[in-house]
Amino acid sequence: MIFTVAIDGPAAAGKGTISRAVAERFGFRHLDTGLLYRAVGAMGGDPVEAARRLTPEDLTRGDLRTLEAGQAASRVAVIPEVRAALVEFQRRFARGEGGAVLDGRDIGTVICPEAEVKLYVTASPEVRAHRRWLEVGGDEAQVLAEVRERDARDMGRADAPLRAAEDAVVIDTSAMGIGDAVEAACAIVEAGFSQGG
Repeated sequence: MIFTVAIDGPAAAGKGTISRAVAERFGFRHLDTGLLYRAVGAMGGDPVEAARRLTPEDLTRGDLRTLEAGQAASRVAVIPEVRAALVEFQRRFARGEGGAVLDGRDIGTVICPEAEVKLYVTASPEVRAHRRWLEVGGDEAQVLAEVRERDARDMGRADAPLRAAEDAVVIDTSAMGIGDAVEAACAIVEAGFSQGG
């Protein structure tokens, strides 16, 4: 069975947590595609070369969840050759047997436009910055500035900008607890599964 769930959205909206929960609930494989870019950024050197030689083992590095790795990911993600090198990796994962959940910024629009279910998980910049600040600490105003800067870069890039696919279901988690957000996402996946799966 091939069944792809594409979950897009900006940083700290909850898409990673929702994606992992959906994958677990339905027994699908999960790929946090942001880790691909974080790994490429963290590897240093020529990002295009790093993207071409990326292995699944590179996604297990301990430093990939830091704010620095996130900023590095956003910088290398604007390089078209890096994106091209990672697209094939993601598409193979998505269309493998057994079902897959991919979360990122351009899954439903670029990587898997044929995905059976597309979700766009978002929240206000203030809510997302507060969540990120709770994770990483530091100066909350600075975290908000970085969230806004990253949004502008991700949404403004020429190649595969962050946006909801036309047929994506939007889940705004600004005022939702994580349990409610997970249940909402699972209900949408369940509906898509019964229609086409």
